[in-house]
Amino acid sequence: MQNNIQELRKAKKLSQEEVAKLCNVTRQTINAVENNKYDPSLSLAFALADILETTVDELFKPEKN
Repeated sequence: MQNNIQELRKAKKLSQEEVAKLCNVTRQTINAVENNKYDPSLSLAFALADILETTVDELFKPEKN
């Protein structure tokens, strides 16, 4: 599943560490989500969407075949 978390995070001038603190997870978790190495829980997905002022649908777009 592709995502545009890194792009939105950088547009808001937030570091991975700052987003991690707001989501109560580690920076490594945010890095893994951004790099599609970890699928976030539903609660983390909603937290990311809230912090980045978007929707979960906009954060995670299914890959096109």
